[in-house]
Amino acid sequence: MTLYQTTFDIFNRNYMGSAAMAVIGQSCLGGAAAMYVLANGTSLLQMVQLAVIVLACIFVNTSILAQMKHKVVFNLLILSSILSVVFILVNTLLL
Repeated sequence: MTLYQTTFDIFNRNYMGSAAMAVIGQSCLGGAAAMYVLANGTSLLQMVQLAVIVLACIFVNTSILAQMKHKVVFNLLILSSILSVVFILVNTLLL
């Protein structure tokens, strides 16, 4: 929990810069995840994965633009990053 709190404190102190970098980084990671998902075809399973990735990225970008609480933005950013990495790994290693 200390890693989470320390990282959130840094994110919160430098929110404007961190939010700008979050949009860029998370959008690139989401784009890479979408590329790996679509590299395996366009079946229903891939479309569901693609929808989850796109929605996660949209939620992060929307939360930043809507000026939600910093903790909500941070948590959505973590969730989006984890989902993108998981889908990249699943589509690279398993499918």
